[in-house]
Amino acid sequence: MMLGSLTSRATGFVRGAVVVAALGTALLGDAYNVANTVPNIVYILLIGGALNSVFVPELVRAAKEHADGGAAYTDRLLTLCLTALTAITTLAVLAAPWVVSAYTDYTGAQRDLTVALARYCLPQIFFYGVFTVLGQVLNARDRFGAMMWTPVLNNVTVIAVFGLYLVIARTASTAGEVTDGQLLLLGLGSTAGIAVQALALLPSLRAAGFRWRLRFDWRGSGLGRPVRAAVWTLLLVLVNQVAYWVVTRLSTSAGVRAVAEGVTEGVGYTAYSSAYQLWVVPQGIITVSLVTALLPRMSRAATDGDLAQVAAGLSRTLRTTAVAIVPAVFLFLVLAPQLTGLAYQYGQVSDADAKAIGWVLAAFAPGLAAFSAQYVLSRGFYALGDTRTPFLLTLVIAGVNAGLSVTSYALLPARWAVTGIAAAYAIACTAGLCCTALVLRRRLGHSLERTLGTHLRLGVACLPGAALAYATSGWFTEQLGGGLAGDASGLVVGAVVIGLSVVVLASPLRIPEVGELVAPLTRRFGSSGRHRRGR
Repeated sequence: MMLGSLTSRATGFVRGAVVVAALGTALLGDAYNVANTVPNIVYILLIGGALNSVFVPELVRAAKEHADGGAAYTDRLLTLCLTALTAITTLAVLAAPWVVSAYTDYTGAQRDLTVALARYCLPQIFFYGVFTVLGQVLNARDRFGAMMWTPVLNNVTVIAVFGLYLVIARTASTAGEVTDGQLLLLGLGSTAGIAVQALALLPSLRAAGFRWRLRFDWRGSGLGRPVRAAVWTLLLVLVNQVAYWVVTRLSTSAGVRAVAEGVTEGVGYTAYSSAYQLWVVPQGIITVSLVTALLPRMSRAATDGDLAQVAAGLSRTLRTTAVAIVPAVFLFLVLAPQLTGLAYQYGQVSDADAKAIGWVLAAFAPGLAAFSAQYVLSRGFYALGDTRTPFLLTLVIAGVNAGLSVTSYALLPARWAVTGIAAAYAIACTAGLCCTALVLRRRLGHSLERTLGTHLRLGVACLPGAALAYATSGWFTEQLGGGLAGDASGLVVGAVVIGLSVVVLASPLRIPEVGELVAPLTRRFGSSGRHRRGR
């Protein structure tokens, strides 16, 4: 499962690099990124958050309590969700101009381009929903691999689409230079990637023995419980999206303002979203993979009233994920320019553009551990069937994020506004985590043992390696220049140095989780070496 997630993120790197190389980081790239992000925003806002948080606990509960193992209940729930997705997608496509206006203040050709792209991209809402629904059915049956692997197909599809665009539209750099045919390729090509990702789950569902039929007999079938639970989740998502709306409006406005002030590098929404995509990679590979497997087990323990087991699962997951997440924080802090140069400095992206994304990534970095831990702890509430408390806690995160983002936009020059907005989110995640941990500890009646100490000791273990990584990466840049060779060399050596620092200091600092992670790798490579010598 983790290998699938890793492969997905690796191809996602390539996808991000190709997209940015094709469109750049200025206004053309901003138009596409807004249009391609809006479907996910609308989906999450109206139904996606409810599916992610409510679906698995409800399916697990139905499987334990219903005589048919929850088969009829699952059929009804899927029918309800797909009906809602069809209606939402249709309305969103019709409302594309108003949706784009809500997230940007674009005018003229820039607005027309964004609206046209949004019309092609908004059908993604339906396929996002299909992917989530079918994936959660698999997760409830303890089949986790397919949902981690099928995004690779999405990435490959989009890479092919934008590779073709690079060939046929190499010189297009502004909204007025993109033809209708090229818009069709970009928009429908991006939607095709999501469709392939969703439909590729069908063979795994058949292999799991799942058969589905439409059932509209919803009345008196017990669907009221997930619908009521979903209300709080929808409110949670609404609050998050208000904060995200603030960020999108401010970052797109910052990009326009920067161009007007003569700033040549892209410092608007594309810089923010590109840095964010890199920032969430460790959480997506490690945290999401572990929590995906953890949630069904926690839901069963919560159904049985075993809160100690729920707390133990959360504590173990937090400590295990920290082994990868905390070193990633330091890597992003000291090696951000090398990472963004390696990931994005191609095609229309200059060295200055890549460095601008690097500053945004470094601003995000301190909040990664809190972002990851918040994701884990929120699933603890969902396992308990509580969607109200996460909503109240989200008010803290969204409020801090929106408030500090507005402050950054108002006080900082256009060149640095988006960097400040990224730092605002890092601070908001940390504030939210402190509140969440306190509330969940009281709810469970059990402490999440050793988690804070593990994070702090890992931070100490990273410090010597981070300092040395910063120095060595600078040396490589001086010797090899700021291009691919210098960035790749500095990044690889710096990452290895940080990793070795953690491994070497794990024992004296008493961080057993590092040994637990390294031991299987040592045994595997050790046995492989003995096997080769035996030949």
